[in-house]
Amino acid sequence: MVNSKMLRSPRLAWLEGIRIAAAVLLLLYHAQLLFTGYAYTPQPTGLADNLRQLVTPVEGAADPGLLLRLLGIPAWFGFQFVDVFVLISGFSLVLSLKGKPLVVGSFLKRRALRILWPFWTVAWLSYPVLWAIGVATHSYIPSLWHTFAGATFPLLFDYSGELLLATSGPWWFVPLILSFALIFPFLWHLLQRWGATNLVLISTLLTVAYRALAVYKFDGHPTYVILDTPTDWHPFLIFLAKLSTFVLGMVVAQLYVQGKGPIFWKSERALLLGVPVYTLGFVCQFYRAGWVFVDLLLPIGLTLCCMVLFRAIAQPRPIATLLTWLGAHSYTYFLIHNFVVDRTIRLVVQDDLSLYYWLLPVMVLGTLILAVLADYASPLLQRLVGALLRDLDYVLTPTTVRHRRLWNPRMGDPVLYKGNVGWTVLKVEKLLDERAFFLCQISDGQRSLWVNEDDLEPAVTLSHAGEVSKNSAFF
Repeated sequence: MVNSKMLRSPRLAWLEGIRIAAAVLLLLYHAQLLFTGYAYTPQPTGLADNLRQLVTPVEGAADPGLLLRLLGIPAWFGFQFVDVFVLISGFSLVLSLKGKPLVVGSFLKRRALRILWPFWTVAWLSYPVLWAIGVATHSYIPSLWHTFAGATFPLLFDYSGELLLATSGPWWFVPLILSFALIFPFLWHLLQRWGATNLVLISTLLTVAYRALAVYKFDGHPTYVILDTPTDWHPFLIFLAKLSTFVLGMVVAQLYVQGKGPIFWKSERALLLGVPVYTLGFVCQFYRAGWVFVDLLLPIGLTLCCMVLFRAIAQPRPIATLLTWLGAHSYTYFLIHNFVVDRTIRLVVQDDLSLYYWLLPVMVLGTLILAVLADYASPLLQRLVGALLRDLDYVLTPTTVRHRRLWNPRMGDPVLYKGNVGWTVLKVEKLLDERAFFLCQISDGQRSLWVNEDDLEPAVTLSHAGEVSKNSAFF
């Protein structure tokens, strides 16, 4: 049974808080990677060795001290929020149905454009800026080929996002999230047909089996690991590697609209499950066998813990309103953040440690400002593109050959309007389009209308030369 109150409820403020927090943590993650020259990524060398690397100063780089190294540890694992985005995506797509039957065509069009329009807006507006910065500073400029690939995506669609990486590294995620939107109708059908338990079980088995193949047969590694393997990270870029996480988000959303499920758990219960699951997933990152299960565990534990945190933060209404507003810009924030981080660190910060810490808040806030501006520009850009396409269609559409006009309406002429008598022409205006036609103001004595000449007929009962009288035997 569907809870109609849940369907009508506004955005969950705490969920929007998780969205924007995830986007900010990804910014901090990429900033730290870039500034330190990718000094650390999880390696399959065990927990102890990885923890030792985290607290050891980076050789050849300025040492911020033990305290700042410890405070910087969460940023090294900001990549974990990518899978949180996948889980939230499955949850949000179910809620977007609002309890109505799924109409596949309209759903796919709506969801694809929800993903693509912000992307196109950021791409189309950023390429001229990137070119100008590159020319002014003699720094990196995406090639014309990569610019074309980004500006016309998904014309050159591929799961690896190789052609998008030359513009922005995190853009590899866009093909993945688009593919989930495309397979959602099929998964939704299976959810209704098989039930939640069966779909979660089958999707989990399929995901685990595929990830085992990706690790042991395809010789791949997760996206957050830098390791020399034959297939690099490519086996982990397709939706099969994260299918169970997306399906779990769908199932949780279905339970939510029924008024039950993890969303309604008390904080103690959520933490009782979330903390050990996250801890287990955290340890799995550092072992090759753990790569098979890590992305199944981390998003569950991390989302439950974040739910408890942001439900508490969102209690005051002003904070809830702020989180809802921030969450609405999280996707665009994600699309833009790497531009800000890359250009700021390469062109301004360089190797200055103190300047890096001073500019971190500036990068976080500056990205938000750019994201808000891009989101405001997106509807304007959509209208502009729509108008250009309509004008192009109008110009290129062949004009229908009109029949020769048999009469010209004149002021005072009695006319038939849609076969009804009693109408008189009050005024005639000649308009020019691809042809000349008349727009007539007519009246029946009580009201007046402006109509096209094609809607009128002369109300003349007398026979004219060459016409057959209505009293003729041929009528």
